[in-house]
Amino acid sequence: MNKNILPLLRKILGIILIIIGVVSGFIPIIQGWIFILAGLLLLGVKKQTIKKQANNIKKWLSRLKF
Repeated sequence: MNKNILPLLRKILGIILIIIGVVSGFIPIIQGWIFILAGLLLLGVKKQTIKKQANNIKKWLSRLKF
């Protein structure tokens, strides 16, 4: 039962993050693209192209030295 719940929670959280990102795109205080990116990463965990892009983004962010 645990194996069935985790993918469902990941999909729900991904969709919620995308919705928050779209809504917050109209609000100047919150950066919407961050939520959209996080939602897409959660929804596309098993897709190879999204994994590649996520790794590229992680490398790019690490160069920015947050």
